[in-house]
Amino acid sequence: MNKPNDLKNFTDCAIADISLAAWGRKEIAIAETEMPGLMAIREEFAASQPLRGARITGSLHMTI
Repeated sequence: MNKPNDLKNFTDCAIADISLAAWGRKEIAIAETEMPGLMAIREEFAASQPLRGARITGSLHMTI
């Protein structure tokens, strides 16, 4: 997952409890292994980023 390079200037969010960050990273790692289709799409479109700038107002949960 992409992380901001400079966290000091990263101000477009509010973090309620930073102590949960490690748990969140673990959950993301689990999701990546459980959703190979989503990871394939992520890899395929990483360079072109066709949704850059789009506001996503809904999502679909993918399962194996």
